[in-house]
Amino acid sequence: MSSTSSAAKVVLITGTSSGIGLAAAVAAAKAGWRTVATLRDPARADRLRKAAADAGVELDIRRLDVVDEASVAAAVDGVIADYGRLDAVVNNAGAGHLGTLENETVADVRQVMEVNFFGVLHVSKASLPHLRATGGRLITVTSVGGVIGQPFNEAYCAAKFAVEGYMESLAPVAATVGVGVHVIEPGAVATEFVNNVGLDIEDELAAAGPYAPALQAYLDRTVASFLNGAQSQEEVAGTVLEALTGDRPAFRLQTSDWARGFTGAKLTDLDGSAVLGMTGGWVG
Repeated sequence: MSSTSSAAKVVLITGTSSGIGLAAAVAAAKAGWRTVATLRDPARADRLRKAAADAGVELDIRRLDVVDEASVAAAVDGVIADYGRLDAVVNNAGAGHLGTLENETVADVRQVMEVNFFGVLHVSKASLPHLRATGGRLITVTSVGGVIGQPFNEAYCAAKFAVEGYMESLAPVAATVGVGVHVIEPGAVATEFVNNVGLDIEDELAAAGPYAPALQAYLDRTVASFLNGAQSQEEVAGTVLEALTGDRPAFRLQTSDWARGFTGAKLTDLDGSAVLGMTGGWVG
């Protein structure tokens, strides 16, 4: 698959109201894809529409709430009804979360998993029959936090670890029916994602009890890393486009040298080829 041959190809992207999803939707449309840009609340689509207009591209903007199976089914069915095909899906929608086990409820953790893990599964399951029909690609934006667990991100990293494990396990199976499965691993990205965690830092520190010194140190380090080393959302979108259009993209794609170095502390097999070579043998 290449960008030059993708003019009639259709991609559905989740979580496009801002950040990586917005940039990826614009980049895909500029590359010639029919881009269905979805978001939970269509009332928040003004920035997306402006970005598309500024770039001189057209987007098909639709509602899709990843935690609502009926909404997912309606969106995917609508794409097939209108275009007759689906060539790629980019699972981008997600929600940040900061907390530690003693100071949050299990229900809080369950909600993080619902959005960041089960939301991905809802969209992927609804899309797979159509991706089989086109020999398409299933692409999921995870995080370096899906490889290395990070303090006060237990629930978020657990969800991203789950996504990475699920997709790494699914990839060799999907390959037997012609579907490529890929994950994108950004590090710090200059988007609204951190703001979307919805923290009141003073309140969080006041409620942290014995964990307050550690939380303060973590927040100081995190703020510094976002101020000094964050990638732009457009740079990350470039990696998403690589997964969409490259001839043989790797299973695991980091979005920067920093992300490669960080994940490399745990993964000597950076592109996943050794793991998939092994597990691919399990299914022929």
